[in-house]
Amino acid sequence: MPGPFGSSFVTVTKPREGDRCRWCGRPIDVRPGPGRPPAFCRPSHRQRDYEARRRAAELGLSEQELVVTREALNRLHDQLYVLECAIEDVEADLAADDGSEGVRRSLDWLLENARPLVATRLVPE
Repeated sequence: MPGPFGSSFVTVTKPREGDRCRWCGRPIDVRPGPGRPPAFCRPSHRQRDYEARRRAAELGLSEQELVVTREALNRLHDQLYVLECAIEDVEADLAADDGSEGVRRSLDWLLENARPLVATRLVPE
């Protein structure tokens, strides 16, 4: 349907949970048509998921349990700490200066510190 400026509106939505790779969490391009929707973005991720499920069964782990390395867990904790500090900094900055330039600097700082965490993926070992 044409919008007020003559162009068509495009609806942008977040991918549904089922539209993400079960292994890495990346969005999957879902094509219409017959058959089951894909659960993985790559064949290698399907293989890794299979191997992880077999290993979990050998260890007696349930579907809700995951084994990750201590190093991966420590990296995640470090990134969460950096994000927590950035949020505290931004809150303090905004309390002291609510001008548009201060808000922009604070937002840039927060985004800079949040992006590494968003890119983090924990995968089974």
